[in-house]
Amino acid sequence: MFRHYLRQIGLAGFAIGAVMLATLTAHADSGVEEVSRTQHKGTFGGKSVSYSAVVERTRIALADRGPFGQVVSTAYLAEGGHDAASRPVIFLFNGGPVVPSVYLHMLAFGPKRLSVPDDVRADPATFRVVDNVDTVIDQADLVFFDPIGTGFSRAQSPSTARDFFSVDADAQELSNFITQWSEAHGRTASPKFLFGESYGTVRAAATARRLTTTAPQVRFDGVFMLGQGLNIVETVQRPANIMSYVVSLPTLSALGWHHGKVRRDGRNFEQFIEESRRFARDEYLPALYLGSALPAEQRARLSRRLEELTGLPAARFDSTNLRVSKMRYRAELLADQQLVLGMYDGRYTAPAATRPGPLPDGSEVLMKAAHSAFADYARRDLSITLPDPYVTDSAVKSFSEWGWGGSAPFDDWPFMAWMNEAMSKNPRLRLVLGNGYADTLTTVGATEHAIAQSGWPKDRLSVHYYEGGHMLYSVQRSHQKLMQDVRSMLRATVTAANADTGEQTKPVATP
Repeated sequence: MFRHYLRQIGLAGFAIGAVMLATLTAHADSGVEEVSRTQHKGTFGGKSVSYSAVVERTRIALADRGPFGQVVSTAYLAEGGHDAASRPVIFLFNGGPVVPSVYLHMLAFGPKRLSVPDDVRADPATFRVVDNVDTVIDQADLVFFDPIGTGFSRAQSPSTARDFFSVDADAQELSNFITQWSEAHGRTASPKFLFGESYGTVRAAATARRLTTTAPQVRFDGVFMLGQGLNIVETVQRPANIMSYVVSLPTLSALGWHHGKVRRDGRNFEQFIEESRRFARDEYLPALYLGSALPAEQRARLSRRLEELTGLPAARFDSTNLRVSKMRYRAELLADQQLVLGMYDGRYTAPAATRPGPLPDGSEVLMKAAHSAFADYARRDLSITLPDPYVTDSAVKSFSEWGWGGSAPFDDWPFMAWMNEAMSKNPRLRLVLGNGYADTLTTVGATEHAIAQSGWPKDRLSVHYYEGGHMLYSVQRSHQKLMQDVRSMLRATVTAANADTGEQTKPVATP
């Protein structure tokens, strides 16, 4: 996730299993071999589905005789009565720049899901793994992708792992994996979707562009970006970057509302956030542009309005030329209670640190719980017995370890243009964006700014907002809505594809 851009979090990997029991073979010609295959049955979207859980190792090379590695993926494939050629496949991955897909796997899409209580103060010991009845396995097969250097995926040697650590190599790794997996499973013509979260949205844009250019034989239908970071160059929280304060304001308002620091005055949440959006666009941005030239009287008036919209005192905004960063807001909103808001999810809190250093993040409890739950699930349900540990942390600890071509992800990367190029070349390609209101890393305002500036075709674009933060699917209501929105994406693709071919649209089960 984008947290790895900001500071090392030092999460240790954990070991799963013992020694492999036998030499594993499957799809040898494509460089794909099975690690384990287990049979299951569950109810998803109100339908009973028999499915295979298939863990595979895929050999990925960046060039002929060049660096290579082994991607270990987990797929959930429906069995019996399903036309594999027409059944959609969703490739899912988290961010990093490189972390495994454990969060989307264990908290959102997998057939078993770690259920998190709505009470953000709940003891993690009360979290339980439950049947994920809302996931979309009744309508699509799921493939969870762990980039090389994460999960069980490894480079041929530690010294070559860095060959995969760049924007371009990362996209090549994923596009090669999708191509090889599709060929090995006879799914080249199946509808395909990418679901990327956080840095995974950058990976999705780069891979979408690469697939449409280098693998036109692979059918490709849509991208779902959760917590997009394509316009981070424009929205990153630098002191002089006035746009960062503008796009952050709706998030600060959402957190002020959640923590009871703003007056509701008969408004509902959506009405309040819309007021924040309008103020940010119509008054806040022009005032920040004026900077020190803004008249004192006007600055005082705007400071009072910012207090109404965020819960921080007007004097705080007046003294800082109307600028309070997301980081400072996290530290100051509940300072009277000696609490700091979470970064991944500002609904969570943690005791304020007594020493200088990075702000604590109470929402990290979600990640740690997911790691623990997946370790048990991989052993019990997936029957994985690999000797290597499952790496949950990113191997990339600093900007210099990732090939940005410059010094940081905040250089002028054309991520949005890449997505536009992919959509231009592929008239079937649809884009869906999703954001959690309490996410202080990739904010709802940044997504709205991206839409306004991107030029993405509006007839193939949709956006959704959710209660919760970066991992919004930890909230039960948001998880249900997310699954409904994914189903809508699948349904829209079927409808559009049938319209293109003149076929009659077949009924699709609603959630």
